[in-house]
Amino acid sequence: MSKFYPNLTPELMQFIEEQKIFFTATAPTEGRINLSPKGIDTFRCLDEQTVGYLDLTGSGNETSAHLEENGRMTIMFCSFSDKPLILRLYGNGRVIRPRDEAWDNFSGYFSSFHGQRQIILLTLNSVQTSCGFGVPIYEYQETRELLMEWAEKKGKNGIYDYWAKKNQQSIDGLPTKLLS
Repeated sequence: MSKFYPNLTPELMQFIEEQKIFFTATAPTEGRINLSPKGIDTFRCLDEQTVGYLDLTGSGNETSAHLEENGRMTIMFCSFSDKPLILRLYGNGRVIRPRDEAWDNFSGYFSSFHGQRQIILLTLNSVQTSCGFGVPIYEYQETRELLMEWAEKKGKNGIYDYWAKKNQQSIDGLPTKLLS
């Protein structure tokens, strides 16, 4: 029931645009696998071979550390509506931080948010769809505002301090290079 594609089709890009949640998966060569749900309007298809999302400040920074180590990443979308579909994007990821030259090239694709930390870009190696017949149907209610409110309340200096204390290394001790 699964089908592989060399890149994103217009139909798959439309499917991505309609989703309210996506999941990112990365892993170090040795250590814990990280699987994170992401929401808020932060994901973009830049072209049929490149996608990215604006990464907001969170409790950890596993994705950044893992991508620095080996670049491997999978992003998954799944439909929770009456038309089932699972979409996986496999590829090589990289981190772009506000201090990087490439930031100005990519930040314009995204809305600005308090606590924006970095942009995660994924160059696709393959794209896979599968049926999603076992995924339950859920109804979207609204975007949870707590993360954005928290970041706004902390302010720029508070976010920087949080990064310095909580986002410098992965739970397995790998560097994220967020502030270096």
